[in-house]
Amino acid sequence: MITQSPIINGDTVAYWIVISEDNILSFGNSNQILHCCWQDLACIHAYEDNIIGVGSHNNKPCYLVDTGAELVDYDGGEYIGLRMALMEAEANLFGILARAWQIALFMRTHRFCGQCGSRMHNVGWEMAVQCGNCSHRCYPRISPCIIVAIRDEDRILLAQGVHHKAGMYSTLAGFVESGESLEETVHREVFEEVGVRVKNLEYFSSQPWPFPHSLMVGFLAEYDGGELVLDEKEIVSAGWYTKDNLPLIPPKFSIAGQLIEATLNRIEQTQS
Repeated sequence: MITQSPIINGDTVAYWIVISEDNILSFGNSNQILHCCWQDLACIHAYEDNIIGVGSHNNKPCYLVDTGAELVDYDGGEYIGLRMALMEAEANLFGILARAWQIALFMRTHRFCGQCGSRMHNVGWEMAVQCGNCSHRCYPRISPCIIVAIRDEDRILLAQGVHHKAGMYSTLAGFVESGESLEETVHREVFEEVGVRVKNLEYFSSQPWPFPHSLMVGFLAEYDGGELVLDEKEIVSAGWYTKDNLPLIPPKFSIAGQLIEATLNRIEQTQS
């Protein structure tokens, strides 16, 4: 549950997610978030009014504190990028960090009303902000995005997007447009980006992806015809790969890595 201005017991041990710009204050060699009492965090006491409860981890509450552009000092702590923190986080901590970053971004970008321009105020009993002038209320934005692994017999289709790091190939993905179903988005995005058709769509799983506020909805699919024709505004390179000649691919903590692994496992099963 997400709560604004929660009641903090100074002696209660909790997890603290301290964010400055797009960095998180980590602690210890494992890059884990702070685990201590509020009374031990004098470095962020000035931000007490900014505390937001963002759920629980290991049966202990988790709180977000956004210090804006200020970097606070904490003995043994260091700031690392949010993306690195997510890559190194425990599996059951990933969701908490993703949620905290999305909430921080929401609060930063909704200080003023998009309808009349007046200042927004926190709604204490739920995660929302409301305009004191026209009563316009806003909630954190979530943008659904499909991501799909496409198999053709013993091959998987992988592509390098314009925003991927050099040499990284992944599955295809794209945002859902107004009025579309998830399945329609899969067919449209695949055809627009690489010019092929797919069939036998199968839901795989989903994953929050806070860059900035996506919900990745994963599918497995099979090739149904067409030649590769790339949308050069989105795709740098794409091709069909077998298990023995894979390029650099995403890590398995990401849904893209999980989709690739699941597809390769299915290829192996059909060959055995």
